[in-house]
Amino acid sequence: MRKLILSSFLFLVICGNAIAQQNCEDKQHPPPVFTDSLQKVFDENLASSYSKYQNDSTNAEHIVWYGRRTAYLGNYKEAIDIYTRGIQLFPKDARFLRHRAHRFITLRCFDKAITDLEKATEMIRGKTDEIEADGLPNTLNIPTTTLHSNIWYHLGLAYYLKGDNQKALSAYEQCMLVADNNDTYVATLNWLYITLRKLGKDPEAEQKLQNMDPDIQVIENKDYLDILLMYKRNKESLLVEKTKSQQNLGSATLGYALGNYYLLKRQKEKAREIFRSVIKGNQWASFGFIAAETELERMK
Repeated sequence: MRKLILSSFLFLVICGNAIAQQNCEDKQHPPPVFTDSLQKVFDENLASSYSKYQNDSTNAEHIVWYGRRTAYLGNYKEAIDIYTRGIQLFPKDARFLRHRAHRFITLRCFDKAITDLEKATEMIRGKTDEIEADGLPNTLNIPTTTLHSNIWYHLGLAYYLKGDNQKALSAYEQCMLVADNNDTYVATLNWLYITLRKLGKDPEAEQKLQNMDPDIQVIENKDYLDILLMYKRNKESLLVEKTKSQQNLGSATLGYALGNYYLLKRQKEKAREIFRSVIKGNQWASFGFIAAETELERMK
């Protein structure tokens, strides 16, 4: 009997170690869902990027875009491998760390993302910021993010998802300093506000909202603006109708915000219901989905 108990104990220890050592990059995930027209665009863009990469696989721009186009189609691990090659060829180019970290976040490898992004913040220190082109340009064809803002934004998100709100706050405060357009401002303010609330810094959080112009004009981040207006006006009705479907990126973003609104009001069952609705949707790679997932884990 003692041998049986000992064997069972050793089995559990070995299995536990195996699970702990499992590579988060191997996490199984559903493929992203696109309309036929968008699928065609993504396929054509990837083919073009791959062709350029094949012609010159040591060109930094070609590597960046080959990785980005690969990730858009849900091939996250392959994209990480492409960025890793870029890091090996261009160890001082922060873009590869920034993009690899994004896909580490997608695969829930938060520690790996933080390691990359912390290194990236050192690389950009004292350097001039640069615009990052969008994978799918907006209707005005005006890029709304920069390298520096993306590094700080994703670092804040990685810490937030891991539950280290103090470090998330520091990263978001840095991001606000380099937020040079309204879209980056409202997106960052959204996460900054939530982080402050989670840290119990309610007066500071409310002051941030009061400083925001409710008539601010944005190009892409209307969802984040709607979220901030919900907090500012204390009216969840602004989002309730918009979150009835969780089958697109906007719904997942708004859904997480609505669930978080209830969570901050200590209405845990309502929050749990919304978070569960979000993760039943098809936006597995979206930040709203990942955030809802992590909240549910903490609520167990």
